[in-house]
Amino acid sequence: MNTHKRQMALRRARDTVAHAMAVARGSGAHTVSSAAPQGLAHPACVPGPGRSCEHPLVDRDLNAALHRYEQTIRGRFEAIEEVLRALSARQHDQDFAHQAQSMSEQRLGFRWPDEALDNAWVSGVDMARLYAHGTFRAIGRCIERVDADQAPWRTRLPVQPDVLRSCGYHTVDISPCADGRLQGLLPFILRTAANEGVLLKAYAGALFDIENDVSDWSQRQLERIVAGHDPRLDYLKVAVYHFSSSSACDQGCAAHGSQDHVAIAEAIARLQGLHHAVAEQFGPDMAPDLMLMGLDTDLDAIRIHLPDALGRIHADRFLDSASLYRETVGMESRRALDHIRQAIAGHVNDLGGLGTRGNEQGMQALAGAWLVANLSQIEYVIEHHAGRYAVIGHDEHFICAGDLLEQLQLRNQFYYAHLDTVEEGAADLDVGVRIFTGLNTRRGLPLPVLVHFAYASAVPGSRERAVQRGRRVAAAVQARYPDLHARGLLQCEVAVSDRRGREPLSFVGLGGQDTRSH
Repeated sequence: MNTHKRQMALRRARDTVAHAMAVARGSGAHTVSSAAPQGLAHPACVPGPGRSCEHPLVDRDLNAALHRYEQTIRGRFEAIEEVLRALSARQHDQDFAHQAQSMSEQRLGFRWPDEALDNAWVSGVDMARLYAHGTFRAIGRCIERVDADQAPWRTRLPVQPDVLRSCGYHTVDISPCADGRLQGLLPFILRTAANEGVLLKAYAGALFDIENDVSDWSQRQLERIVAGHDPRLDYLKVAVYHFSSSSACDQGCAAHGSQDHVAIAEAIARLQGLHHAVAEQFGPDMAPDLMLMGLDTDLDAIRIHLPDALGRIHADRFLDSASLYRETVGMESRRALDHIRQAIAGHVNDLGGLGTRGNEQGMQALAGAWLVANLSQIEYVIEHHAGRYAVIGHDEHFICAGDLLEQLQLRNQFYYAHLDTVEEGAADLDVGVRIFTGLNTRRGLPLPVLVHFAYASAVPGSRERAVQRGRRVAAAVQARYPDLHARGLLQCEVAVSDRRGREPLSFVGLGGQDTRSH
């Protein structure tokens, strides 16, 4: 969405939400709820005359740094379409190629392929090709500049590795839905630093692969033993579903047909399946702790479903950060913290205790840390998005297939399809293609697909195998959607990166020579 459209949508959302709040003002809120607030009448807070939306527990300096980061990243992608619109009107000028390269270098920081411009006066410019080229170059620039872009806020995030360890966990394995609206889950929504103790693997509908998760659990347990880490630390598995509080019927999880109850039930089933699989193979005392989290993608508010004393997770029993925000927004900071702690303790008491491996206090502490951290994100949406995102649906720029592009974590930047082969990840890819049919192809713009695999530089031949796998997957993607590919509306690129960071990202092409360009 270009800047003008985004501003118009933002004004419409602000007017709609303000009107709804005027109608619904004075309605009560509950911390532990069996029915989530529905409709536009329930944002966490809406700024306006005589109404304060400044919470005592919010880190406003961190919010400001994250907002600058968001504007920087979005600007790199949104400028592509703006430049192409300007070039479209000039493509029959005699010096068009020179104009195009000059404008691209000044506005975008890269050059277009010369051969894509040389014959524009005869047959016109292949805008689809240029759009995809620009998208891939913008991705590369974001990765190249990741340290500088993220330095102002990375160490300010409140949930750092020491917090996770103090809560009793050596590994927190999080599987959100692959929906682009969840791509800012760690740094924005949970204010959690990406680190070796956090595994983030997204799947359509949060339907993570149980067998792969058992393998991940086994590897982490072995690494912990070899490294001599504290044996008292546990493994936590978190599944994250999402919903839309203002448009539940069509802006929920696409993988579940926007049926929230199905998304929740399926996520619970996967969590229980993982717990059962580990318990059967290694004994019940070895099974990981479980947590279910929900995300209202309109507000970025979270729900946390804790397991009861018998280890059961209930769809209708959770802690709700939006309610906690409303309840504590006018309090002094210490009182607000006490209120949240009491709410968590009361919820745990209602559950009869928590079904953890002796780490009830740790799970409560982590839930509290995430709920408090999320208050800053709720206020972020209030301050910069009028209390509810103007674009409550999809607005992604590309699909990332294969391994997650961990350095680029921002809402609606890309749709992620976790896969090793196209056959194995077909469902995730199909959901992404359906989304981009509405976003891009109906407007004649292509669907850019970045096929990315990470390799281990310590393992001989690992990079070469990652390149080969990427090219096989790219060819399979093109074969799965032959009509889009034939019309130039499916544009693929292959890239690899080293897990140790020695090679942040290299584009290696679809075949032939390895370009190793960043």
